Amino acid sequence: MFSISRRNRPKEVAIIGLGRFGASLARALMEYHYNVLGIDQDANRAQNLADELTHVAILDSTNEDALREIDIMAFDTVIVAIGADFESNVLTTATLKNMGIPYVISKAVTRRQRDILLRVGADRVVQPEYDAGRRLAEEMVAPTVLERVHLGPDHSVAEIVVPKSLTSRTLAQVDLRSRMGITVLLIKRGDQLIVSPAADTILLEGDLLLVLGSNEELVSFSNLP
Repeated sequence: MFSISRRNRPKEVAIIGLGRFGASLARALMEYHYNVLGIDQDANRAQNLADELTHVAILDSTNEDALREIDIMAFDTVIVAIGADFESNVLTTATLKNMGIPYVISKAVTRRQRDILLRVGADRVVQPEYDAGRRLAEEMVAPTVLERVHLGPDHSVAEIVVPKSLTSRTLAQVDLRSRMGITVLLIKRGDQLIVSPAADTILLEGDLLLVLGSNEELVSFSNLP
């Protein structure tokens, strides 16, 4: 058993399930100087990561007593990365929330699993395969979108290269808000940032626009010639 003091502690997280997703996440967080406790009931998986993580534990995460033995309550955030055994995923998520863990992130494979995990108390559910597929689809339908931040299911903020058909015209002339429902938040022009650009700002070739709009509108805008 080990315990981590809550005073002056560094960023830390417990990850339950050290398959491909859990192990990759654990390694990435270690690179960002987190303290990571990796948990798996498969001894080989845990031992394979023993030299890379802050701590590892071998136990059945559906067993509340076993979780208390490793002082899981010392962690404000626990990630349930169990993929193959959904029953264990649900039971672990519910157990953690019943124990009072403030923030539990759980992995789901399907939308149905996501809905169930949210109902049993997960604070956030991630779908790695779904998200990766969605990102690829977005890249294919909107190739000029460089970065995107989703604001819920229907709207996003995106960085888009200005379409050539709009260059040498002012924002007032192209009137993106009325025509396409797109709001230009800022323009990146080389090293210059033009925040909340005025209506008489002329768009130049090579400008990067940070824009807000619905996902459909952003796709239409990114495909302008």
